[in-house]
Amino acid sequence: MARAEQQHMPGELSAARARMVDVQLARRQIHDVGVLRAMASVPREIFVAPGFEEFAYEDSALPIAEGQTISQPYIVALMLEEAGLNADTRLLEIGTGSGYAAAVASRIVKQVYTIERHAALTDAAKERFAALGYRNIELRTGDGTKGWPEAAPFDAILVAAGGPEVPRQLREQLAVGGKLIIPVGEAREQSLRRITRRGTDAFDEDELGAVRFVPLIGEAGSLGFP
Repeated sequence: MARAEQQHMPGELSAARARMVDVQLARRQIHDVGVLRAMASVPREIFVAPGFEEFAYEDSALPIAEGQTISQPYIVALMLEEAGLNADTRLLEIGTGSGYAAAVASRIVKQVYTIERHAALTDAAKERFAALGYRNIELRTGDGTKGWPEAAPFDAILVAAGGPEVPRQLREQLAVGGKLIIPVGEAREQSLRRITRRGTDAFDEDELGAVRFVPLIGEAGSLGFP
């Protein structure tokens, strides 16, 4: 937290965070009180790359290490809201990145499991969670397309990368009644989908709008854009 405070007064960043929640989220139809409160409580400036702190509360994606990005606040809030989270939710996140979405989710749910394929990002996120005292997040480095089978089933799964199809393993690790939020489509633009499991082999699917994410790369389902 000291990194951001060296350049910006804490009150200045807190005010920017409050404006983000009001202008970028609440006024754009994010209504879930738990999501709004969580977004208001987590310091996004801790999760951006050094030098980008002043842009932390703009509604835009920002670059982080390993060629990845931290998603824009509105998309993070939208995915969390559409997942239908509550205090009993066990959440799986694919693509930890900087750790921001997992941090926000951890203020709402019972337990977060998050997978990142870049070990350096996993280590950095782990340090941020420890510094903030967020103790209900479990991380691992690995292939997110395979999910986390030993911890399944999950009440919600969020995927922060896009590909041409939904990995079968993620569908199978979703609890009945649970929701999977994932971008699906081509490299230039994907459709954010909400997949709800209704039974053993029964799934409903809804489109939530156009998005653009980094590629989902992994062995399961041969994902990744050509």
